[in-house]
Amino acid sequence: MISDTHMAEGRRRLPQRCAEILSGCDLIVHAGDVMTLDALVEIEAIGPPVRAVAGNMDGWELRGRIPDEAVLEVEGVRLALVHDAGPAAGRLARLRRRFPDAEAAVFGHSHLPLHERAGDFQIFNPGSPTERRRAPHHSMGVAEVADRAVRFELIALD
Repeated sequence: MISDTHMAEGRRRLPQRCAEILSGCDLIVHAGDVMTLDALVEIEAIGPPVRAVAGNMDGWELRGRIPDEAVLEVEGVRLALVHDAGPAAGRLARLRRRFPDAEAAVFGHSHLPLHERAGDFQIFNPGSPTERRRAPHHSMGVAEVADRAVRFELIALD
C-alpha cells in the first residue's frame, strides 16, 4: 500500500525497496496523489494489479480513470479506499460511519503513517514512500488478509 507518491513529470521515482516489496504483492493499493496518468502506468508496470483513488493533487486525465473512493473486496474483507479522511479529531469514527460495511479504511493525504483500531474496524495511512514531509521516515504499508481479517504492517523505507 502506498499513497502520496507525487510522481509528476519524472521528478520522483519509487524507492527501489518499495518497488521490490510491491512486486511481491497480489495487489497494489494507492490512496491518492499519484499525480499523472504516466505515473500510474509506471506503478502498474511493477506487475500486480493496481487499485487507486484520486487525490487532491491528481490531474484531470488521471481523475477520469480512477474514482474518488472505492471499496475493495479482498478474500471476503472489505477495504475502503479514500485519499483525504479529514481532520485527525474523530477520524476513525467518521470513516466508520462513511464506510459502514468495511472492515478497514485506507487513506493518505497527510503523509503521516497511522494505524488505529476501534473494535472490529481499523484505519491505516501508509505515509509516503517519496515525500515524507513531517513523518519520521519515507514509508509504505503491507496488508495481509487471512481468515476474513486484515492485518496492516507499516514499513519504514529509510
